[in-house]
Amino acid sequence: MEILKCEGVRKVYGNSGNQTVALDGIDLSLEKGEFAAIIGASGSGKSTLLHILGNVDKPTEGKVMIDGTDLSTLNRTQAAIFRRRKVGLVYQFYNLIPTLTVRQNIQMPLKLDKKKPNKEFFEKVIASLGLSEKLDALPNQLSGGQQQRVAIARALLYRPALLLADEPTGNLDQKNSREIIDMLKLSNRNFNQTILLITHDERVALEAGRVITLEDGRIICDERRR
Repeated sequence: MEILKCEGVRKVYGNSGNQTVALDGIDLSLEKGEFAAIIGASGSGKSTLLHILGNVDKPTEGKVMIDGTDLSTLNRTQAAIFRRRKVGLVYQFYNLIPTLTVRQNIQMPLKLDKKKPNKEFFEKVIASLGLSEKLDALPNQLSGGQQQRVAIARALLYRPALLLADEPTGNLDQKNSREIIDMLKLSNRNFNQTILLITHDERVALEAGRVITLEDGRIICDERRR
């Protein structure tokens, strides 16, 4: 089942006299259950593509489909709801709410929709991420690696069609980085979660089953590793 499809995606900034082409004809497809990484140097177009896939920016040309929905058909309110329900986002700096407990942070997307979490799935997620004993803690009582686990749990709880991880190990030491990558792989394996990881670190990218290399806004290599 195809979860993500990009067709001829271009993003151009500036006017006709001074244009910058950030993305130049991206064609990309991702099947359910894939764990893929997009790698590229600064300025390669990684962040621009992430923003478009996360539906916080629009392409100049082309189409993006996620779980059968054409993102270009959504207005701002619809895009925010779609992003919350269908696209899990894990950032480098966690983006946890400091005054809320771990439990409240994880459940926040569901609370915004006035929904209750599936108790069995919630317990399975927090157990797999090693958070069962931390649910009443505040973010400032956790290590960086633990905070990133909370961010992953929050992204997984809605069972999103696509989880986007933007440099998820960029703010962590080597030990915690290893743990977070292992957690993402575990989520992919145990929950059949489709994951697209954005990174500049080749060592991190090589943990994925597929590595897509961006350069100057174009895909120059797309390698399935296993």
